Amino acid sequence: MAEVSVSSWIGRGESMGSSHLDRSAWLASNRRLRLNLIGFFIVALGLVAAASAAATPAIVIDAATGNVLYEEQANEPWYPASLTKLMTIYVALSAVRDHQISLDTPLVVSARAASMAPSKMGFAPGTEVTLDNALKMLVVKSANDIAVTVAEGIGGSVEAFAEDMNRAAAELGMTETHFVNPNGLHDVEHVSSARDLAVLARALYVNFPNFAGLYGIGALRLGDEIIQTHNDLLGRYPGADGMKTGFTCAAGFNLVASAERGGHRYIAVVLGAPSIKSRLVRTAVLLDRAFAGVDHPHPLSAAVSAQATPPDMHEEVCRRRAKAVAAFEAETERLEAPLAAPTTPIFPANGFLFNPAPAPDQAPMASRIAMLPAPVFDPVPVSIGPVPGYAGPVAEARPPHSPIGTPSPPEAASAYTSEKPQEVETSGTPVKPDAAALPMKGRLAKKAVTKIVSEKSEKGTKLAAKHEADEGGAAPAAEAKKHSAKAAAAEKHAAKPVAKPSAETAIDEKLNIDTTDEPTTHKLTKHKVKQAKAHKATIAKAKTSHKIAGKHKPAKIAAKPKPAKPASAPD
Repeated sequence: MAEVSVSSWIGRGESMGSSHLDRSAWLASNRRLRLNLIGFFIVALGLVAAASAAATPAIVIDAATGNVLYEEQANEPWYPASLTKLMTIYVALSAVRDHQISLDTPLVVSARAASMAPSKMGFAPGTEVTLDNALKMLVVKSANDIAVTVAEGIGGSVEAFAEDMNRAAAELGMTETHFVNPNGLHDVEHVSSARDLAVLARALYVNFPNFAGLYGIGALRLGDEIIQTHNDLLGRYPGADGMKTGFTCAAGFNLVASAERGGHRYIAVVLGAPSIKSRLVRTAVLLDRAFAGVDHPHPLSAAVSAQATPPDMHEEVCRRRAKAVAAFEAETERLEAPLAAPTTPIFPANGFLFNPAPAPDQAPMASRIAMLPAPVFDPVPVSIGPVPGYAGPVAEARPPHSPIGTPSPPEAASAYTSEKPQEVETSGTPVKPDAAALPMKGRLAKKAVTKIVSEKSEKGTKLAAKHEADEGGAAPAAEAKKHSAKAAAAEKHAAKPVAKPSAETAIDEKLNIDTTDEPTTHKLTKHKVKQAKAHKATIAKAKTSHKIAGKHKPAKIAAKPKPAKPASAPD
């Protein structure tokens, strides 16, 4: 039975061969199949990558109750970037509440603070700025140097202030958060989550209600400079009143935003957006859903730390972000779909683009917020320096957790400055170095010798003039001539370069040729060089035999033109 089956299968193969399905056709078909499989896997990988880019962390909570209206990967660890400064502000306001520091206390910008990467105010080390002005600069400019200045002014050092930040985070229940610095510059151990940042934002409003207006400042005026906020939601979204933006390539574009309408304030957190525009629209959609009642609130669940490493968004944000933007926007459109209402007017009935307190039937803002023009804010004035008449302590870098006003130790003062070379200890050496010793090589040696020659030449000339005026004798004149001759010889010796110059340059120096306004090279024939040397020798002989009125007057030393530097010499 098996033999029959095999023979029948062979017969089928022969019949297939008779139907012109040769080997080349089979290979072509197989190649097409492999290409289709490769294409399928590429598309599948692209969809997976797009899905991961679209599904970035986000959360919306009720500021009054803390209940959650919407959340997506809210407990996933993420790099907070400059959203860190919200905790810096929280610790600073806690210190003000506990009377450790006042808003008028001047903070001193250290060298470490001044060395921070942008965004920054750019103040020089030693500049003083009050805590009140520093907090405004943190919110609007997101200044990294000011964040370090605040940290050192309150905690004594960045490391001590980071301990205070982590202690406050633990008290608030921010289980996924660990801070390393006060500004959010990238560090693999500096992490948080959307849930934790929402908890922090709510704590700022609940625990420090008098400072709620701080997060809604749209612009600052520092002298003649106007500093605009990075929060594009302010002035565009109805009721938006804060808070803070953040960005690094590893974190993506982050935003914590709050908006209030009709006595209800909602806080939205969006992390890892691939662009500023996509972050703006996604945040507006989430707030629209909250105010429209699309999402129903539920209590905030207690999070358990996952101890995971946050993803690095460099590829999606700072390199090839086209696919990430497309996937992110597609997810935003999906979230916006429940808000569609054909009967809702596009603009309010009163003709304005939006109202501070919009009507309940107003169309959602997300669909047009990115097209709105940049708002114009009345800038809040800030300044540097202490408040006039202030006589209290000054806060600066000092021993960790020491009281404000404690002097900074010398080692702390120079810990982040460029240190000067230490002086050589000479007490135990048998021969002390001469302070007037000259270098023996290089351009410094030539400059030093030239300086001494000029000083000796001037001294000899003055000495001759003095003796001639006081005594008028031949001996003083001869002494002056002796000094001048030595000075001339020394000057001639000093004019010789230490490094061997080119042939044309050596000839120029011997013949006192000034090449300042000439081409870079002088090509002299041997005959001309010989004539010039003979002429120079004749002039020198005439000078040595010259006498006037029976007295030997000291010969005047002509200022020797400075030889031109060869074209190939370094600056």
